[in-house]
Amino acid sequence: MTLVLAMAAMLWGIGHILRMPTNARFLMIALLYVGVLVVQAIFPEGHALRAATGGSLGEWISLGFLAGMVWIYSQGLKKLRTRVRPENLPKTENVPSSSELERNARHIVLREIGGPGQKRLKNAAVLVVGAGGLGSPALLYLAASGIGTIGVIDDDVVENSNLQRQIIHTDDRIGMPKVFSAEQAMRAQNPFVEVRPYHRRLTADIARELFQDYDLILDGCDDVETRYLVNETAVGLRIPLVSAAITQWEGQISVFDPSRKGPCYACVFPEPAAAGLAPSCAEGGVLSPLPGVVGAMMAVEAVKFLAGAGETLHGRLLIYDALYADTRIIAVERRNDCKICGTAG
Repeated sequence: MTLVLAMAAMLWGIGHILRMPTNARFLMIALLYVGVLVVQAIFPEGHALRAATGGSLGEWISLGFLAGMVWIYSQGLKKLRTRVRPENLPKTENVPSSSELERNARHIVLREIGGPGQKRLKNAAVLVVGAGGLGSPALLYLAASGIGTIGVIDDDVVENSNLQRQIIHTDDRIGMPKVFSAEQAMRAQNPFVEVRPYHRRLTADIARELFQDYDLILDGCDDVETRYLVNETAVGLRIPLVSAAITQWEGQISVFDPSRKGPCYACVFPEPAAAGLAPSCAEGGVLSPLPGVVGAMMAVEAVKFLAGAGETLHGRLLIYDALYADTRIIAVERRNDCKICGTAG
């Protein structure tokens, strides 16, 4: 038996030297095993070949059975791991490596961020609602900035018409759920971030439980009902909200946080816009780079808030007109009669 095991080890070593796939190496060892079974079955007891291979037919069959059970067990574990949702995977210790420190060096040398600010970014968890036009640049820059945990929720799939402005997706991922397409892009951009994709629609029955795991919410969805649901949930949990919207040539963005004496989204927009006043991208069209500009602003506001740098758009609404290269900032205040945050602390 020792001779056979030595031959198996030699076959594995040759396969490693020749850079053969693991499956091919296992196949060579399996063929050796079948050859040993044939020798044990055909030749009589005491034959030189049987003596050289050692053991008996029963022992070799038992050994093969045990090896088969181990292989089946390992394959079962692999399949179980693939079925675990990313958000349920165990968290790893947030200790930056030397490579990660080098990656974030340009942040660390900024006086307003520095090492402590970058550490806060790494320890932060941000949820982005929508992986479309605004979510695309926001997600990429959040990952590039070294945000430790990034969640993204969207129930849509990548379509050809999205690629004109939703830069996180690519042509070869048409038909893929947007959250998984975004996950691929973020992991390719920064392997040090934890990405949690939620391929589902945000509804009232899951919003509160989902939001509780995050320090900041970014809302770039184009659905009015979802936008008001995001705001109401964030207010109830006292989580700051970076909200933005775009249409045709114009975009707007603000930071809403009633827990810090600012307004919520419903204070500024108590009722949805009348039909036709704010057409969707499909109805009115949209300039390709516009969501890139406004989505990048969302990431900027997120980084500033989490790192404690500068002054955010808290209590201010920024309006960007790309057609005429005009930017305006309007002060917005909390309303005591707001039906969402009127009694919030």
